[in-house]
Amino acid sequence: MLANDRPALLGTRFDRAIVYALDAHRRQVRKESGVPYAAHLLGVCAIALEFGANETEAIAALLHDAVEDQGGRRRLRDIEDVFGPEVAAIVEGCTDSFETDEDAQKAPWYDRKRTYIDGLAAHSGDAILLVSASDKLYNALATLNDLQRAGESVFGRFKSGTFGTLWYYSALADAYTSRPGRQNPVGLRLRATVDALAGERITQPELLAKFAADPTVDDREKGSAGRLAGA
Repeated sequence: MLANDRPALLGTRFDRAIVYALDAHRRQVRKESGVPYAAHLLGVCAIALEFGANETEAIAALLHDAVEDQGGRRRLRDIEDVFGPEVAAIVEGCTDSFETDEDAQKAPWYDRKRTYIDGLAAHSGDAILLVSASDKLYNALATLNDLQRAGESVFGRFKSGTFGTLWYYSALADAYTSRPGRQNPVGLRLRATVDALAGERITQPELLAKFAADPTVDDREKGSAGRLAGA
């Protein structure tokens, strides 16, 4: 059988999603590196597919940042119209902010991330968890690559600093591996990547305490973490 005679695993709907995602993020680049954001979208989709994503989940992986970065709830409604409610539900589950007004003040970084992590436990299926885990693993691997190239200065691009970033990835790894599902092995890879970023295994409470005491992080972004840690 010739390759083009094989049954299609990804159809024209997936093709449309690639065009849609690239168009939505066309002017966006990765923080500091200047790499086109398409690299992130395609990388997350690739990880999701490697760990068992079907076409609907792969489309959601391509679109997982479109709502947060490119249009808020208006974008979510458009995604539902174009790609259906299943894709929209996964994208919504992977979104931690729907605020599109650049002048509006978001909730503190820690509180937004804590809410996102706690929300992962509410998802009964593993589609949202798979796409979310693929996203975070890609980000952690990209940070590790940058760390190996440029050193500790890479953490300066994050408003959470070194310890907040490591805490977030560590807490996510625990959330993904705490239950069975396709996200579980992705979470294990994320855990290994966190350890490589830190250079050692550091517990979440230790990371949170260091984050709360970090003078390089704006006190407002520490949110309730600062109060809990007595900072």
